[in-house]
Amino acid sequence: MGTPHIDAPADAFADVVLLPGDPLRARWIADTFFTDAEQVTSVRNMLGFTGTVDGQRVSVMGTGMGIPSVSIYATELVREYGVKRLIRVGSCGAIPEAVPLRTVVLAQAAATDSTCNVNRFMGFDLPAVADFGLLQAARTAADKRAVAVRVGTVFTTDLFYAPEDYFDDARRYGLLAAEMETAGLYGVALAEGAHALSILTVTDNLVTEQKLSVEERQESLTTMVHLALDVATGAS
Repeated sequence: MGTPHIDAPADAFADVVLLPGDPLRARWIADTFFTDAEQVTSVRNMLGFTGTVDGQRVSVMGTGMGIPSVSIYATELVREYGVKRLIRVGSCGAIPEAVPLRTVVLAQAAATDSTCNVNRFMGFDLPAVADFGLLQAARTAADKRAVAVRVGTVFTTDLFYAPEDYFDDARRYGLLAAEMETAGLYGVALAEGAHALSILTVTDNLVTEQKLSVEERQESLTTMVHLALDVATGAS
């Protein structure tokens, strides 16, 4: 069995998959958090792994950057491999000045400048929302770990290098952070009958232009991955 983008056998993936954008981050998650991790796919160097966490089977796979890329992998994982739960673990840029670096954001919904979900929903407006059960589980996990999180709407943009003042309206409407995948992931989940959640870490602030160093990123991403794995294994 295989798809144009995944070269794994039919039973290669668990029913829950963590989805970082960077395939090397997928390897880091598997090496750091999984027991008996096995690489199951490497087409286009988009690495995927399956292992166990607290005795439960969990997978992780890179998605690349942007809505088209994450939509391809999420669709194939659900349609061809029977994946039920998709948990994005990614970085984001804070839109308001008051959201500090290292903040963990639980994306309740995603606004977007993309037409992906309008196209998916035949010209109508499809709300890109998280699965409530996964969102609730992530908030419970954060409370148990005493991790302060922000829950709210993010802005999924097609533009990494956006024009000046591009996020002013997003800031005015109270959107928490900018990133490039969540609205597409939520649209796929709604269309395919799966459950999805984005858990994000603020690695830079679009107002102050502060950024985390490489070392600080890894420390902060560890907190986010712990929350995602709590949700994936039911530990919350």
